[in-house]
Amino acid sequence: MQTKHLPAEERRQRTVEAVVALAGKQNPSEITTAAIASEMSVTQGALFRHFPSKEAIWQAVMEWVADRLLDRIDRAAEQSSSPLAALHAIFMSHIEFVIEHPGVPRMMFGELQRAEATPAKKVAHALMRRYAERLAHKLEEAKAGGEVLGDTDTKAAAILFIGMIQGLVMQSMLAGNLRAARAKAPGVIEIYSRGLGAGYVDRPSEAKLRQTNK
Repeated sequence: MQTKHLPAEERRQRTVEAVVALAGKQNPSEITTAAIASEMSVTQGALFRHFPSKEAIWQAVMEWVADRLLDRIDRAAEQSSSPLAALHAIFMSHIEFVIEHPGVPRMMFGELQRAEATPAKKVAHALMRRYAERLAHKLEEAKAGGEVLGDTDTKAAAILFIGMIQGLVMQSMLAGNLRAARAKAPGVIEIYSRGLGAGYVDRPSEAKLRQTNK
């Protein structure tokens, strides 16, 4: 990764991308600033001209994850024909995001289980809250439209939705084949939908998903 003579903001962006890439290959907690600098072909001094500390780098990485993931699921929802179809599209789009960036779930799990309230952990918590709010909103729309049972606890359903993704990703990571999540995801979200009292859902085509995830 060539980063010499880049504008400051672009160098910050490249730093974040380097951390995400490294997290896909090793335990995020073992990533050092020396390793990040090496990945970028710069010195550690150059790295710290743009970030005051390693914690600041991790905070920027988690902000990148939050912005990219929420943008991805928002676009998936906007292109769907109904609230329930939007939930299916969000589920599949999230899985695709994780496959593209395998270091992301490792970083998320790592930050959320840390005992101390780091800036990066706060960003991760905020991401989970904003994600759940979006899901609850779509679920309320689905209730109003008669797509799911009227007595559905939308907050609990949102928590379950996120938990299904986390479980599916974790199992695929343990199996050493993250792409397996793509094959299993449609069946998982279908069971979830039927549990909400939903019938058949017009799932987005693979071509449409690829367009959404660009």
